[in-house]
Amino acid sequence: MANSITLFMLWLSIISTIYNVKLRAHGSTKRASTRFYDFKVQTKRVSKLCNSKDIVTINGMFPGPVVYAQEDDRIIVKVTNMTPFNITIHWHGVRQRLSCWYDGPSMITQCPIQSGQSFTYNFSVVQQRGTFFWHAHVSWLRGTVYGAMIVYPKTGVPYPFKFPYQEHIIILGEYWLKDLQKIEYDTLASGGAPPIADAYTINGHPGPNYNCSTNDFYQIDVISGKTYLLRLINAGLNTENFFAIANHKLTIVEADAEYTKPFTTDTVMIGPGQTLNILVSADQSVGKYSMAVAPYESGRFVLYQNVSAIACFNYIGAPSDSLYSQAKLPKLDDKLVVKTVMDGLRSLNQVNVFREIDENLFITIGLNVQKCHSKTPKQNCQTQNGVLAASMNNISFVNPNISILEAYYKMIKGTYTEDFPDSPPKFYDFVNGAPSNITYDTQSMNGTRTKVLKYGSRVQLILQDTGIVNPENHPMHFHGHSFYVVGYGTGNYNPLTTKFNLVDPPYMNTIGVPVGGWAAIRFVADNPGVWYMHCHIDIHKSWGLGMVFIVHNGKGELESLPHPPPDLPQC
Repeated sequence: MANSITLFMLWLSIISTIYNVKLRAHGSTKRASTRFYDFKVQTKRVSKLCNSKDIVTINGMFPGPVVYAQEDDRIIVKVTNMTPFNITIHWHGVRQRLSCWYDGPSMITQCPIQSGQSFTYNFSVVQQRGTFFWHAHVSWLRGTVYGAMIVYPKTGVPYPFKFPYQEHIIILGEYWLKDLQKIEYDTLASGGAPPIADAYTINGHPGPNYNCSTNDFYQIDVISGKTYLLRLINAGLNTENFFAIANHKLTIVEADAEYTKPFTTDTVMIGPGQTLNILVSADQSVGKYSMAVAPYESGRFVLYQNVSAIACFNYIGAPSDSLYSQAKLPKLDDKLVVKTVMDGLRSLNQVNVFREIDENLFITIGLNVQKCHSKTPKQNCQTQNGVLAASMNNISFVNPNISILEAYYKMIKGTYTEDFPDSPPKFYDFVNGAPSNITYDTQSMNGTRTKVLKYGSRVQLILQDTGIVNPENHPMHFHGHSFYVVGYGTGNYNPLTTKFNLVDPPYMNTIGVPVGGWAAIRFVADNPGVWYMHCHIDIHKSWGLGMVFIVHNGKGELESLPHPPPDLPQC
């Protein structure tokens, strides 16, 4: 046993040395620090909403522990699974430069960590800083297994805005009284939609609007006249959210861990998988002000939890018995508020977005209804006598039996195909003329299809929402890369009338494709490996709204996928 530990630590030392050399080759002039974390996946009994239940956590914490680092640091996290459930951890927003093996999505880059096993994630935050988060990426365990990851600028490098008096992490979530894995299983078995969350949470607390939650709320104590940085993260499973603070303006200075030009608003909408850094000045009279979270109800036929989560923005000196000033939220289906915030997001500085395109892709996204093949249709086909699904270019993604990255690296045949289409099977009025009844063609094809990209390819991708079944906003997340959001709009994308922003578009990893609309993104495929793109609404992902890009190796070691780690979990 001692020899095994010695060999493993020697391996970590060698790998860290190799990666630090590569890091310097990619432009870092400071020797990176290495941060070590120990994650124990374990159950914890919690009491909320008048009920007690066991939830899966990291180190018994809900939300989980914060991972802190500085730009270019190496982060090593040993994850030991002490539960009966399979687990993986995804480091959301980290581009995993030359470290695809540690990205974390189950069956995409790794097999899950099984009960009693461990796996050590080892990666660097190369030329990245800002607000990230980590979460489980298998089943619906993400509902309780999540936490913030804060990467500060290098020592001596200031923020491009006034340094705040304090900063606070605000993680939005959803809470169910029933077991999340059973909810997912029952939902998929029914062919219908999932139940709504029993509550929204702010840093794990639902707030006084919910039963038995008068004292289960989060509070920030502030000093009048000071400015605070709120690191806002949406770790929710299935709902996009509005967020506001009563009588206070919110100034966005960062989105998805990339600085933006300051933009001030009353309310923000943040989808699952997105992060925002917001400056708030304590410039009101001393008192208590509510921080409110409510759903963005973009789907016409989707049920939502309409009770808001509340936290307290409390001025020091306010009487303890004073009443909250209530936050004013927009109408819950207000698309204009969402568009206004997106219009205001601009990269801090002018950027050089490429004009020449090597790969021009057009991908439809949306829901489908599959024909019923069950002998018990009342139990298994609860949507228009069919089964709900979701797709990209009318293909519902199916998880393979081993990870795609391992199959790609070892050239194992039969796990996936390389024929994901560059465009949908047919073009029509995607928004207004889409079929909405199973008697028409609302079905999708099933498959584990991938799109192969040459190293260095300049890619433009149009994501088009469809009206099949139910148009709604889709927060689309791309692993391993960030992208410029060069355009977006409502209706069908029209290349003849669309004008792109190639001067200062926001650089993001998760884009909310507008309900009944489209978004255009551009990225360079300069990170070899296997990278998942999917909707970050988990039920949509479970239904198949995802696909995989394979980026081939370039030239030499600095443009090639490294060997797999020796403790890579096996299926």
